[in-house]
Amino acid sequence: MRTNHSKQASGFARNRVAAGATAVFLGMAVALGSGLVTPAAAADSSVSAVILGVGANEAQRIVTWYSSVDTAQQIQVAPTASLVNGEFPANAVTFAATGAANIATSGGYNRHATITGLRENTAYTYRVGSEGAWSSAYQFKTQDFEGDYDFLFYGDPQIGASGNLAKDQAGWEDTLAVSTAANPNAELLVSGGDQVETANTESQWNAFLASDKLRQYPWAATIGNHDVGGKAYEQHLYTPNTDRSTSYYADNSGATTSGGDYWYIYKDTLFIDLNSNSYDSNKGGGDAAHVAYVTDVINKHGGDAKWTVLVYHHSIYSAASHAKDGDNKVRRVDFPTTFSKLGVDLVLQGHDHVYTRSYLIKNGQKADPAEQPGQSEVFAGPGGVLYVTANSASGSKYYDITKPDSSGTSGAGNGPDPLKPENYWYNSVQNQEHVRSYIKVEVRNDKLVVADVRSGTCAAPNAAVELGSSCSNGSDKGVGTVVDKVTVHPYHGDNQDIQVNVPTLAPGEFGWTIDGKNGLVDLGTATADEAYNLAANGKINPIKVSDSRRTLSPWSISANVGDFTDAGKSIAGSALGWTPYLVSNGAGANPGPAVANAVDNGKGLAESSVLGSAAQGHVRGSATLGASLSFKVPDSVDKGNYRTTLTITALSS
Repeated sequence: MRTNHSKQASGFARNRVAAGATAVFLGMAVALGSGLVTPAAAADSSVSAVILGVGANEAQRIVTWYSSVDTAQQIQVAPTASLVNGEFPANAVTFAATGAANIATSGGYNRHATITGLRENTAYTYRVGSEGAWSSAYQFKTQDFEGDYDFLFYGDPQIGASGNLAKDQAGWEDTLAVSTAANPNAELLVSGGDQVETANTESQWNAFLASDKLRQYPWAATIGNHDVGGKAYEQHLYTPNTDRSTSYYADNSGATTSGGDYWYIYKDTLFIDLNSNSYDSNKGGGDAAHVAYVTDVINKHGGDAKWTVLVYHHSIYSAASHAKDGDNKVRRVDFPTTFSKLGVDLVLQGHDHVYTRSYLIKNGQKADPAEQPGQSEVFAGPGGVLYVTANSASGSKYYDITKPDSSGTSGAGNGPDPLKPENYWYNSVQNQEHVRSYIKVEVRNDKLVVADVRSGTCAAPNAAVELGSSCSNGSDKGVGTVVDKVTVHPYHGDNQDIQVNVPTLAPGEFGWTIDGKNGLVDLGTATADEAYNLAANGKINPIKVSDSRRTLSPWSISANVGDFTDAGKSIAGSALGWTPYLVSNGAGANPGPAVANAVDNGKGLAESSVLGSAAQGHVRGSATLGASLSFKVPDSVDKGNYRTTLTITALSS
């Protein structure tokens, strides 16, 4: 007995097995075409700077790249399992790219395209360009589209900041390698801004993009003050749902700068990314515009997510060189009350090249005066928001922690923490070792776990230290050790939230088997009737159909026969007719119509005829299909032992 299944996909399955002239024998196998026609080829040199970006949701990715030629281009993508020896299948999907000429200092052209319709738990291979001019092929994988996940947050690579491009690149590549090796199933790489030191210097962008990790994991870009001074940021990093109006640029026109606020939802998390370079209302933007944007996005989409995470470059609760900057003091007044009222859970920031973790902040003040410095578990309460600043991920530049002043212990003030006077009032943890690090965020069903993890030591690659900066990292603080870790429990209001986890169910299967022994169906010896015809009767081996698919898609089982043959003699397949029936009910099955043989003025089974079927929306389950066979020919046919094959076809959508 052989079994075949079709999982929630349109298609067909057929099999031919020998049968007898007065016999029918049933079986089945799958027919699938591979159609591999596209040979693997060397990467085309006209394509460069490929980066995988985040899409509007977990089923999308945006890919951006440069081209030295102004031609129509696209992404080609296919499940990795469908490639053979690096060759893309003929049915690989393509997505058309758009773009424009780069600014003169960049040269060439930029392109981007969005991959849509990705399936969960699938490895994909993609390349960009055009026929005959493809880039190298790269891979990424999707995971479950629901449930727990991890993402990684990186502060200020700022490639070129040390003055030694190669050292900066080495540190950045090492952090990406270390962090993804330790967290291979991380689903997003989130930027804290300042990808490069000088906005339009392409050698710095090339160094930033050197690691293939940026083609394997989606990069959620954030614009920093060193990125905003030209168009290269937008040319390299296209983002979803982006509002690029002048309110979100750093000047009125936006003609020579990059900017925009954007949002996306990833696995029950609403991410909102702001261009914090635009904070001055006299220069076309201002915090009021960002506050309005965040309010609008959360009002429209907050109900679609369990968590809200904000990302922007300028840290309003840091501890180093920028802690007392005037613009950050302005934001420290403008942002926190709105974020608390809107139920923001976590704010991720960069800019100050130091690690800080705030106390829970509500309306610009410490939410719980009793929260202790370095407390490892916190409970948000109504309006409590955690603010985290990331240290340098590349080692290109670190800023040392500065001292609090007497300007106050709430709002815009930079006064000391009464519980730990060397810290600013708003910071639970401050750390600067002059060691590269990254932040891991574990998103769980009822908590966020945020950890700052060392990705290097005082040793190379660590550009700032190699070029003369001191380093306080001890021998017990190696790569992968944790600087700080906190678990954040969300606020559930005055009532009780009730949660139930619905697991990912298998899609179900549709298939059929021979019910019982798959023996020869012998119709015996034909006998003459009163009309001088030779007739024989019998029954097919019953066929059991099972359908457990959640789509409740329609299905049908059909069959046909070829000519009956015996050596050089033959009888047309139309000599065999049948009357289908249900041996057992289930799966919404209905028997097909009776088909008369040719002698009885029918077309017989020479043409495909339905044995049984079910309509869209049928119940799940099993049914057993049977059919009575009627063979009839004129008595003028030659004597012989004739045999044919009944071919079964299973169809579903």
